[in-house]
Amino acid sequence: MNIHEYQAKQLLREYGAPVADGRVVTRAEEAKTAAGELDGPLWVVKAQIHAGGRGKGRFKEPDAGDKGGVRLARSVEEAAEEARRMLGRTLVTHQTGPAGKQVNRIYIEEGADIERELYLALLVDRETSRISFIASTEGGMDIEEVAAATPEKIVTFSVDPATGVSGFHGRKVAFALGLKGQAYKDCVKLAGQLYKLFVEKDVNLLEINPLIVMTDGRLRCLDCKMNFDSNALYRHPEIMALRDESEEDPKELEASKYDLNYIALDGEIGCMVNGAGLAMATMDIIKLYGGEPANFLDVGGGATKEKVAEAFKIITSDPNVKGILVNIFGGIMRCDVIAEGIVAAVKEVGLSVPLVVRLEGTNVELGKKIINESGLDVIAADNLSDAAEKIVKAVKAAKETN
Repeated sequence: MNIHEYQAKQLLREYGAPVADGRVVTRAEEAKTAAGELDGPLWVVKAQIHAGGRGKGRFKEPDAGDKGGVRLARSVEEAAEEARRMLGRTLVTHQTGPAGKQVNRIYIEEGADIERELYLALLVDRETSRISFIASTEGGMDIEEVAAATPEKIVTFSVDPATGVSGFHGRKVAFALGLKGQAYKDCVKLAGQLYKLFVEKDVNLLEINPLIVMTDGRLRCLDCKMNFDSNALYRHPEIMALRDESEEDPKELEASKYDLNYIALDGEIGCMVNGAGLAMATMDIIKLYGGEPANFLDVGGGATKEKVAEAFKIITSDPNVKGILVNIFGGIMRCDVIAEGIVAAVKEVGLSVPLVVRLEGTNVELGKKIINESGLDVIAADNLSDAAEKIVKAVKAAKETN
């Protein structure tokens, strides 16, 4: 689960990390009052969306201006005006895709005199099963660009969970960032604060980019991205309360209500599969035969008829879907349950695109019988390769017909 920058900074503040004072506004008329509560002479006005690259982004609406989603203001009135221009507008960045995201919140915070921009992050390293620090002197840039162009400028190390974080780790980060004096001391302290937050709140990623050294020699977390392990949210109602459903894909949000693992993609062939590995293999083979998957959807091993029906409805609600491939290998998941769910969903929402079904495993004959006797216009497939080839051909044929 992702949260906004202003929410991440509130968590940082609770753990003692250095952040600027700021105010969040959702209405333009609140902006002047919010800005007036902060010390000048510089204010930073930031669009709050769940995507990076805001500063380099552009708004779709001309009246929003062409300054991107992070703007500087030198008066309370200017800060309020910039907030007004951005609220309710659609910001497009390299992470949002061409559709962009509507800006429903603006964060106004005090400006800073920046001497250096650095990069610091913590994440779960799946190779070592430990929390790792990532530090770089190249702050303010996408870390992927730094890794590609100058990988030697990135320092990474993990923390042994048996001993936990210590001053040694903080000094290692400070040394990697080339810090001295007060900034060095601030960094040693900050490393411990971030690690404590990471562990106690079940964070997946904590990225501060940039971490700045100000002209007074102190550190400050200028921006922060944070997301959490969704499987651990039951332990953190205070984190769950930060969820902004307006930032999520409506289909993914609906899927989460039924405990379905769904991720929307840009293709045109909807997929319903049981098992994450099989779902990824299905997506791969669709691409192999020249198609593009419209989603990742794992209905899980213990899906009910109702859950399968909801999954099918979510797939068909995507206007980009021009064909559907159901690929079930029944182990724990029974093929007859899948078949009943598909039939129930089609009877409710209809079927206007080609549907290919491949069933194998537990109760496969009963599942095929249910499909065959349903009267649905279904294309049967014998194996995964056959299924992918048939759905790609069917979608192409439907396009040519239309």
